[in-house]
Amino acid sequence: MAGNVDLSQFLRRCRDRIDPESVGLPEHGAYRRVPGLRREEVAQLAGVSTDYYTRLEQGRNITPSDSVLDAVAEALRLDDAERAHLHDLVKARPGRRAQRSTPSVQRARPGLLRFLESFHDHAAFILGRRGDILATNHLCRVLIADFDAMPYRERNLTRWIVLSPEARELYADWERLAAEMTAILRLDAGRYPDDARTAELVGELTMKSEHFRRWWDDHKVLTRTHGQKRFNHPLVGELTIDYQALIPPGEDDQTLFLYMPAEDRTSQEAWRLLADWHTSAPDRPQPENTDRSPSASDDRSSL
Repeated sequence: MAGNVDLSQFLRRCRDRIDPESVGLPEHGAYRRVPGLRREEVAQLAGVSTDYYTRLEQGRNITPSDSVLDAVAEALRLDDAERAHLHDLVKARPGRRAQRSTPSVQRARPGLLRFLESFHDHAAFILGRRGDILATNHLCRVLIADFDAMPYRERNLTRWIVLSPEARELYADWERLAAEMTAILRLDAGRYPDDARTAELVGELTMKSEHFRRWWDDHKVLTRTHGQKRFNHPLVGELTIDYQALIPPGEDDQTLFLYMPAEDRTSQEAWRLLADWHTSAPDRPQPENTDRSPSASDDRSSL
């Protein structure tokens, strides 16, 4: 079953990446034919029996406590995102999925939309589950892409970055960024394993991108907080931006991103040019049709 397979693959990947010497074990020897830790070594570090850990890694129908999962996470040296993913995968197994229902299609609330549009010196946008673009401000549409002009089901940042030729030209570190977006999608898929839209997106990207297939099989997970991105922008050339990711109160599955230029002179000057272009160019009129928001059929498809 899919949830069991995901749990098994994730634990094996985490186990294989650990250097035995880093936990006081011999790296070489006749018994060590594969890289990383053996199952019995993870079990010993976690304080559980080898049989119990083996059944957990095989995705058997057992119900480990949170404390056991935390001990396994400690033994495997998981970061916060990986630890949360481990808990999600265990809770997502057959018989336990009723504990977390898949929510309906998301919309940014009106107050957040007004807040977003109040930023004139920052590019700002709101991401929902699976990387769906819920809202953008004008400077974001100039910096990245006019997602509002796209059909509703194509307004997904992960999809756009992985598949769009424009994204490959825009981002100086496209491959790293696209791999990170895949890891973020992995984390979201573990949190909502029955979400039909996520399954549809993963299926499309798997069919269309060899890069995505490789990154998805790596089973890496990542959460977004802050960092830098380097752009080769068609209007202003090279620039680096600093970004912050903020969770709006009461919206655990939505993330507000704020972009500002890095402190170097090149980025500052490029940003000023971009902002000048943004203020001098009229914003694209909003479409008269309702494709801007999810339809009733879109709501039903995600339940």
